[in-house]
Amino acid sequence: MGAYKYVSELYRKKQSDVMRYLLRIRCWQYRQLTKVHRAPRPTRPDKARRLGYKAKQGFVIYRISMRRGGRKRPVAKGCPYGKPKTSGAVKQQKPERNLQSIAEERVGRRLKGLRILNSYWVGQDSTYKYFEVIMVDVHHAAITRDPKINWMCNPVQKHRELRGLTAAGKSSRGLGKGHKFNQTKGGSRRANWLRRNSLKLRRKR
Repeated sequence: MGAYKYVSELYRKKQSDVMRYLLRIRCWQYRQLTKVHRAPRPTRPDKARRLGYKAKQGFVIYRISMRRGGRKRPVAKGCPYGKPKTSGAVKQQKPERNLQSIAEERVGRRLKGLRILNSYWVGQDSTYKYFEVIMVDVHHAAITRDPKINWMCNPVQKHRELRGLTAAGKSSRGLGKGHKFNQTKGGSRRANWLRRNSLKLRRKR
């Protein structure tokens, strides 16, 4: 086994004494830092490399802390005014997307010149979850000349995280193969609904 395999095996036993101690110390350190900050190197090099990171110019790691918990409904004075149809619960609501996807979005809005490749979990405590986001500087020559990563330079890859194209963003879109994913046949939920709800009168021409 290579060195990275040993590191990844460590992370599979998060409740071992070593990992519990390490994660607790790291969370304490992250709490002292700002919400979004640049990390000098990936905390989990094995995970970062599996997600596409390379220790070369043009790749940047940013760490973000996300407040844990559900999403309270944003209504004035905690009362949903209006029709009875809209008067549902205010608390006990959950966001559509997971915290990791929202974390990518926040980093992407903060650093508009960089593009998001992927992200991964690095720790959590009672209040926050911490993620590290792999970002790519698409204007750097080391990126534009590398055939393995220069697909990120295409204009269509701008703000992938805002359109649910990263791995964390895709998880809430219901994409996949097989009978469990019938609701997104044809590309997306909306495309599937539109195809089934539009009248097509094909005639011979």
